[in-house]
Amino acid sequence: MRVDYANLAATIGALTHGETDEVALMATLACEIHHADDRFDWTGFYRVVAPELMKIGPYQGGHGCLVIPFSRGVCGAVARSGKAMNVPDVAAFSDHIACSSTTRSELVLPVYGLGGRLIGVLDIDSNALAAFNDADTVALQAILAEVFGAI
Repeated sequence: MRVDYANLAATIGALTHGETDEVALMATLACEIHHADDRFDWTGFYRVVAPELMKIGPYQGGHGCLVIPFSRGVCGAVARSGKAMNVPDVAAFSDHIACSSTTRSELVLPVYGLGGRLIGVLDIDSNALAAFNDADTVALQAILAEVFGAI
């Protein structure tokens, strides 16, 4: 099953309308995104909690890493650069943090709150190689901007 992003965006918009709590929004998005596509084996947020440091936020799937510094892994690289990263083969990413031994590819997007403040990253893992494409990145960035740009 491939995600229907127009339907997903409409569902998320209806569920989150008027909500301003970041954690509540993250929990709702993690659930809806995760269950929208069978490529998504782990879907969750890492929240910026201190300078150069993120901690796990709401997620769906198996366990995740509890703490990720900006200096490590794909999530840290996205937090540092502010740019989405699609990693088709995590084994080829020299600084990949293996929270799960079954993860083969990863899509990570920065999450910005009001005023362009980085509040975290959305991390989606797949057990398949090259599971993600540009359409995933564009659609998910639009959903994140719509939900978190309004708070």
